[in-house]
Amino acid sequence: MTQNMLPDAFLSRMKAQLGSDFTAFLASYERLPSVGLRVNTLKLSPEQFAAIAPEPLTAIPWVPAGFTVPPHSRLGKHPYYAAGLYYLQDPAAQAVAELLAPQPGETVLDLAAAPGGKTTHIAALMQGRGLLVANDIKPNRARNLARNMERWGARNVVITNESPSRMAKHFGAFFDRVLVDAPCSAEAIFRKEPGDRRLWQPKLVDSCAAQQDAIMQDAARLVRPGGVLVYATCTFAPTEDEGTLARFMDTHPDFELISPPRFVGFDFGRPDWLDSDSSSFALERAVRLWPHRAPGEGHFIAVLHRSSKASEQADTLDPYRPAPISEAAVRDFSSFSAQTLDWQPSQERLALIGSYVYFLPDDLPDLKGLRLVHWGWWLGTSKKNRFEPSHAFAMGLRAQDVILQIPLSVHHPDLTRYLRGEVLPSSGPDGWVLVTVDGYPLGWGKRVQGRLKSHLPSWLRQL
Repeated sequence: MTQNMLPDAFLSRMKAQLGSDFTAFLASYERLPSVGLRVNTLKLSPEQFAAIAPEPLTAIPWVPAGFTVPPHSRLGKHPYYAAGLYYLQDPAAQAVAELLAPQPGETVLDLAAAPGGKTTHIAALMQGRGLLVANDIKPNRARNLARNMERWGARNVVITNESPSRMAKHFGAFFDRVLVDAPCSAEAIFRKEPGDRRLWQPKLVDSCAAQQDAIMQDAARLVRPGGVLVYATCTFAPTEDEGTLARFMDTHPDFELISPPRFVGFDFGRPDWLDSDSSSFALERAVRLWPHRAPGEGHFIAVLHRSSKASEQADTLDPYRPAPISEAAVRDFSSFSAQTLDWQPSQERLALIGSYVYFLPDDLPDLKGLRLVHWGWWLGTSKKNRFEPSHAFAMGLRAQDVILQIPLSVHHPDLTRYLRGEVLPSSGPDGWVLVTVDGYPLGWGKRVQGRLKSHLPSWLRQL
C-alpha cells in the first residue's frame, strides 16, 4: 500500500501524534499484513497442533496458543480449519481475550461478539466451564457468530441478538467479566480493508466515539461489583480510545483502570494526545499495539476493575426452567444416542426449544424476553419420528464419543469429496456416522445401503 492510498487527514493526525515514529509506522503499510493463527485448546494443545501444522509457526509473545504463519498461507481452506482446530485472527486482536483473562466457571459476556474471533478465544480459556453469553445486535452478524461457534465446538455458549441496553435491562450487574469490542473507525485495519479506508473521514471518528459512549454506559451496568470490564478497539484515534475511557471514568467512579501484564510490543496509553486534562484517570495504563512495533495491525485495550464496594449489588437471576422435553423427542434422541454415541448427555440438562434440542449450560439464567439464536449447545432437531443431529453436536464431541466413524487422513482423496458435499461409497451399517480428519471431528454423514451422504453445512462446504 502506498501513502497516497491513505486518507490525508488520517496521515496528518498520525504524523502529529507519532513524531519520529511516523516514518516507521508508514513503512509498515508497505509490508504484507501478519497472519495470525490461534489453536483451539478445547480440542488440542499448541504442542499437538505444532506437530501437525501445515505451515511454519512463529509464537506470538502474549498468547500461549497464538502464532503467526507465512503471509500467503491459505489456511482458511485447510481441512483442519473446517475441523475447528484453529481460528485465523490478527495477532494484535488476540491480546484482548488474554487481558480479559476469563476463568473456568465464571459468567462472561462478549457484548459485541461477531464474527466470533474473541468469543472463540474466551470459550477456549474457559475450557467449557461456566457460562459465556455472546451477543451481537445485527441479525446477520449474529448468524455468522453462531456458525463460527459451531465450528469451534464450545458447549457452554449462549448466543443472543440484542441491543446493549436490552441486555443491561435484562441481566443487570450479573457478569464476572464483560468485553466491549467496540464498533470503531477501524483505522488499524486500513491495510486489510480498502472499504474502511474509503469510508473514513474525521466526522466518522466523532460518530463512533458517541456510539462507544452509549455502549459503555450499558456495559457498566452488566458488570458485578468486583468484576472486570475490558474495552477494546481496532483504531488509533485518541477520541475513540483514551477519550472514550476518560469520558466513561468521569461518570463511573466505581471503575478503576488497572495496568495489565506487559509484553514485548505493548505500548502505553497516551492521555497527552487528548485536548483535555485526563491525567487523573491514569490512562497510560491502557495498552496500545502498533503495526511497526509488534506483529498485527494494531489495537487499543483497557482493563477496568469495578470496585467490590460499589453501591449497586450483584444481580441474581432466576434459573431457566425449560418445559419437560416431550416423550417423543426423548425417544427419538435416545434411539439416536444408543445407535451412534458412546457418550450419553444428562437428560436433566436437555431442553426442547421449538424443534431444537439443546444441552443447556450449567446455571443458565432465565432468558425469556431476549432474542436468542442458541440457548446453549445445539444438539440437533426433533423431527417427526426422528432426531437429526446438528453440525454443532458433531464439533462439540470427541472422536471417541461416537461409535460409527469414518476416519480420514488429511491427504485422503475422500476427504475433499466429503468437504464438497459429494456422496461417497461406504460399507457398514446404516445410520449416522462421524467423519473425522486425523482423529478430529469434521461433521456428520448418513450412511444408507453403502452410500454416505455428507451432512456438512452448505456454508462450510469447499465448492
